[in-house]
Amino acid sequence: MQFAFDNTYARLPRELFAHVEPTPVDDPQLIAFNSELADLLGVDAGDYDPADIAQLFAGNRLPQGAEPIAMAYSGHQFGGFSPVLGDGRAILLGEVVGRDGVRRDIQLKGSGPTPFSRRGDGRSALGPVLREYLVSEAMHALGVPTTRALAAVWSGESVFRETPLPGGVFVRVARSHIRVGTFQYLRARDDLDNLRQLLDYSMQRLDPQAADADNPALAFFAGVISRQAQLVAAWMSLGFIHGVMNTDNTSISGETIDYGPCAFLDAYDPAKKFSSIDHGGRYAFHNQPPIAQWNLARLADTLLPLIDEDQDKAIAAAKRELEAYARQIEAAMIERFAAKLGIAAGDDASWSLAESLLQLMHRERADFTRTFRHLANALDGDDAPLRSEFADPRAPLEWLDEWRADLARRGIATKDASRRIRGANPAVIPRNHRIEEVINAGIEGDFAPFHRMHQALQTPYEERAEDGIYRLAPRPEEEVQATFCGT
Repeated sequence: MQFAFDNTYARLPRELFAHVEPTPVDDPQLIAFNSELADLLGVDAGDYDPADIAQLFAGNRLPQGAEPIAMAYSGHQFGGFSPVLGDGRAILLGEVVGRDGVRRDIQLKGSGPTPFSRRGDGRSALGPVLREYLVSEAMHALGVPTTRALAAVWSGESVFRETPLPGGVFVRVARSHIRVGTFQYLRARDDLDNLRQLLDYSMQRLDPQAADADNPALAFFAGVISRQAQLVAAWMSLGFIHGVMNTDNTSISGETIDYGPCAFLDAYDPAKKFSSIDHGGRYAFHNQPPIAQWNLARLADTLLPLIDEDQDKAIAAAKRELEAYARQIEAAMIERFAAKLGIAAGDDASWSLAESLLQLMHRERADFTRTFRHLANALDGDDAPLRSEFADPRAPLEWLDEWRADLARRGIATKDASRRIRGANPAVIPRNHRIEEVINAGIEGDFAPFHRMHQALQTPYEERAEDGIYRLAPRPEEEVQATFCGT
């Protein structure tokens, strides 16, 4: 398998990374290989041998042209600043320019220790590998900007956490692995020369028009803000909880990155959290928009000397851009939730309708995904599926009347609203309890459930008969109460 590597990040100053080789494993076995993504990357897999692919993606055999490095970065983790983090269990093999002209990183996760492992083993348990493969590819199918899964490998070795667990290696593809924490790493060292180089590189790679602006650093910051506003609005419209929105997990490319303790809402609860390490609910569902703004403010801190030599002017300019974030995410959420209600153009009235429904769903413990999806059934003449999602089936009747009247006032045809609803509200999401079933089966060496679920997640807006179990909400005894980072 040939990769046309062109490794520009490895040409940046050495302060930004460390050269490191993956640590081989004993008996790797290929679980999944994303041939569609490989083709996009310009990789001709041909009639590949799964055993050879496993050797390659486990890190046992480096592809020609790879320059493996571990990236350095800092990060605010649950609000506390750690000046040195970096890739503790990830190794960037290099970059390729795909058939679409887009440059992307190829990275191994779980491929052994690096200088940033902080006494860790640099390995990954199999469970997080399966979770990230399923959820990242599901997010892509849902239309959310995300890192993607190229392959998953069973390492054939155990890793030791609370108990011995089978190990795995995940192959991640991203437009960039540069994070807010990458900028923080240099700013914490007052290394302005390399900070300028990182900014220039980031603009050239992700936002070339910013380099031509009157104030490139400020224009770059505005671009990151816009991408984050759109990203988090997409999360909120799908009931997605990232779980660990640290600045080292905030990508400047606007992609969802690091699917550790992530989860999707079942019953709607704005204060819901799943992450076992989020004791105070810092990254709970409803906190995601303001936390994204907080993270962006930390990026602003790093860019101030590049925005203006006068600190007061730099702060004022950065604050104006941060204020734009609030307007942008509000507008993006209004549009997304309007579409979820079958309304083409969102406005204050559509947002009020959405908020009223969400409040009702919270009070009645209605399932987030199923309730919105069943709005289409209600327009098609059958509101029984929708009402069945509520503890009191009579609870949504008044809201339904108000909603139908609003659609009529807008002159929106029922068939158009129903089509729009089905295009904005998935039938299938990566349900937490189903992922747990996949992980438990995988630990026992059975990957058939993984492949079945992956197949279902590729067409999330369709209602295929064979995917029926993936559309079901969990029974009370199946509900997942906590998710884990897997580090």
